[in-house]
Parts: sequence; C-alpha cells; structure tokens
Amino acid sequence: MALLNMNMLEDKDKIAALPERALQFGEGNFMRGFVDWMIHKLNKNNLFNGRVVVVQPIEHGLADMLNAQDGLYTLLLRGIQNNEVVKEKEIISSISRVINPYKQYEAYLECAKNPDLRFIFSNTTEAGIAYSATDRYEDAPPASFPGKLTVFLHKRFEAFNGDPTKGMVIIPCELIEHNGDNLKKIVLRLATEWNLGQDFINWLENHNYFLSTLVDRIVTGYPRDEIQELTEEAGYEDKCYDTAEIFHLWVIQGDKRFSEELPFTKIGLNVIWTDDMTPYRTRKVRILNGAHTMTSLGAYLYGVDTVKECMDDPVIHKFMQKGIYEEIIPTLDLPEQELNEFAAAVADRFANPYNKHYLLSISLNSTSKFKTRVLPSILEYIKRKNELPKVLSFSMACLFAFYRGTEIRDNVLIGKRALGNEYNISDDMPVLELFKELWTAYDETREGAGKLVNNLLARTDMWGEDLTKLEGFADLVADYLYAITSKGVKEALKEVI
Repeated sequence: MALLNMNMLEDKDKIAALPERALQFGEGNFMRGFVDWMIHKLNKNNLFNGRVVVVQPIEHGLADMLNAQDGLYTLLLRGIQNNEVVKEKEIISSISRVINPYKQYEAYLECAKNPDLRFIFSNTTEAGIAYSATDRYEDAPPASFPGKLTVFLHKRFEAFNGDPTKGMVIIPCELIEHNGDNLKKIVLRLATEWNLGQDFINWLENHNYFLSTLVDRIVTGYPRDEIQELTEEAGYEDKCYDTAEIFHLWVIQGDKRFSEELPFTKIGLNVIWTDDMTPYRTRKVRILNGAHTMTSLGAYLYGVDTVKECMDDPVIHKFMQKGIYEEIIPTLDLPEQELNEFAAAVADRFANPYNKHYLLSISLNSTSKFKTRVLPSILEYIKRKNELPKVLSFSMACLFAFYRGTEIRDNVLIGKRALGNEYNISDDMPVLELFKELWTAYDETREGAGKLVNNLLARTDMWGEDLTKLEGFADLVADYLYAITSKGVKEALKEVI
C-alpha cells in the first residue's frame, strides 16, 4: 500500500506553489491537530494562501517521517455535538516541510531571509519557554527554544537591515500563563547577554509582536489500536496519522488587527481575539478543570473509573451539572449565555467515547489542583451568595476521603475503595504524610471527622489561608466526610443532590 504523498491530492500543484508564510516550532500531535489544521482550513477558503515550515525543536522527532509524506498527514476529529457522535476526516496539507536544525542548521537560518514569512507558532511543552544560561549564539543550534528563536530573529534583522515591516507575529501555544510575555522576556534577555546590539533590541521591542494565548483541544494522537482498520479504510499508509476531539478553542491576547491577517473567525473557527484573556483562562480552570477535580475523586470512591462513565451515571452526572451550573457559573463574570455554552461543550467533551480519561490519572496531586481549580469557586460563592456551596463543599469532603490511607509504599499513599481494591494516591510527600498521620488517628465518629477536617482546613501552607475561619464551612465538610466514611459515597450523595 502506497505511503501518503502529494501525488494523491487533486490540487497538489496549487498547494505546492503556496509560499512559506509561517514558521512553527514543534511537529507533534497537538500542533498538527490544532494550528496546522486551522491554517489548512484558511487555505481551503483562500484566506491565508501560505504554508508552514516546521522546525523540530529537539534532536529526535517526526521530521523524517513527515518529509517522507511531503508534509501531509490525516487528521480524524471525533466527538459529541448536540448529543450526536460526529466524525470529520481530512488530509492536512498546510505543512511544506520539516527542518531538523540539529542536522540542517543552515536551512533553518535560511528561513530568516524569507520575505514572505510573517508568523511564528510554537508548542515546545511547558518546559520549552525557559531561560538557559548555557545557550550560546554560536551554538548550532542553541539547545533551548528561546535560544533558537533569538538567533533566528537576529538573522532576520540582519537580512533585512532592521526593516520594520519584516518583524514577526509570534504566537506561542505552550500551556503556561502569559506564554507570549514570558517568551519575549527571555528573548530580550538573551539579546542583551549575547551583545546583539541596541538596534536589534529596539527592533524586537517595536516591530515584533509576542501574543499570549490559551489553547484548548484534546489531541489523542496516533491511533495505534485502530491504525490497521483506518489504513484499510483510507487506502494508503499514513505513519503520521493524528486524531483529536471536535472541540477547539484558541484565545489570543493582542492587537485585533492581526485577526485580519489570520481570519479564523471568518470560517467559523472558535478563535477569540481579546485585550484580556484572564476571564477565559478563569472560565477554563473553574468550569473544565474544576469539574474534573470536583467530581473525579468522589466518583472514583462511588465506583466509576472514567470521565465517560461519570457522564453515563445519572447520579454522578447530576452532581457534576449541579456543581457547574448552580455553584461555579454564578461566580464568574463573563456573560451567562457564553458560560452556559462553554459548560455544555464541556459536557459533550466529557461524554466523548473516543477519549478514555481515567479518574485515577486526574487524581494526581489533587490537593494543589483543588486549591487552584475548586477553592476559588467556593470562596467566591460564599462572598457573592453569603451561603455555603453544597456540591463544592461535598467535593472537598471527597478529597479528604479519597486521601484516606495509613500506609505509604513506594512513595505513594495506599487508599482502599469500598469495592475492596487498593489504589495509589500520588502527591507531594509532606501532603501524603499528613494524611497518613490524620487518618491513622481517626476514630470513626462525627467528632473524629470534625477533628480531621479542622486540622486540614487550618493548613495555610496547603490552601493559602485558614479555611476554618469560613463560618460553618468546617462543620459542613465534616458532616459530609462523616457521612461518606460511615455510609459510603452513594448514600452520602443523596443529601447533596
């Protein structure tokens, strides 16, 4: 069976003639299932008319495999929309080639001389946007992504004699807050340390634009378990096959004039250009991530194993919906309709049969996750409503119950489910030792539950403040915890929903 290649496309000549207008650091599943898919959509509508030259950010990657397929790959999108399973499959043709700078450094630097180049995209993992004191301008290439980028931008500055019109629009997709701002700081720092000159620094500051972003799409990648069937169905071999969910969201903070150059919204893509992405980040953390953390621990103790099973179980589903719509959304400041639509999309994503998301995976480091994802909703609800949120308070009791264990083995606390099976509780060791100590002393009474809860809620090192000072909160959490330990999660849940 033939390997996917450009000769299989009807419009191959038109595609091949498109200039390289974007440089992209990262050839992995996410970028191909997100940014490159969007550029492909723009090209199909004659709204970008350019291709992406991709830079492999580390020494070993997919460059050879993608180049063997002329930059082409199949993308299969699958998910739930309006309670129906939706599938979309397409050959993506937005990538022109992939450069491995560890083997083709001169080819990488040559891209800086391309007058058509306008955009730089990146996803080099959360650790990618980091300063490296060991990078040198003379390295071929510098090890870090910011190091490679600084050299590239300086070569471009030199090639065009500091032409203001040849600055770049740099749009990182790494999952850290203020990714664009942080990347810019490191590039400027390297430019100073490497003595690249004040003129170059001025050009960086005034004619290059580092935009911060929030990206959201689950990209499940190469479908290893299904590839034989998918290959037979396609009639060609694709070693770079990619899969993702239907949902996508890209929030870009920066000058909205760039939305005319990247007109994603004109073709209905879920891209938001904004002056302040904070409300959208808060919405994602509180609703999407918050629903995960709020539900997963109690649901696991209840007896389900995956997010999809949570959506299929009427009791857990009702608990989650009640928490989102009655206790989380009322604490957020975006328009209610917008919040409700996002929450509905979250429910569809959780119900996606193609994403097998295990609750035990979500449970890793749950104390810190609870602090950032759920606790802010509890505090804001109390502030706005002057009453305690029942679902979110119950979820904190579930957190404490999930962390019930009296033995630490191989750096994990050992919990035991009502079904009898053991499970691993993973967190920082001081956290695990604290829970081990408190649960070892637990005496199975309401008083015992109160003592344990008060001990935990008073830990300012864990929550950032003393939560026993919230009127009635400790008592409510203790009531719920005692109900869980004495009657089980299933019975205790009835009091909440």
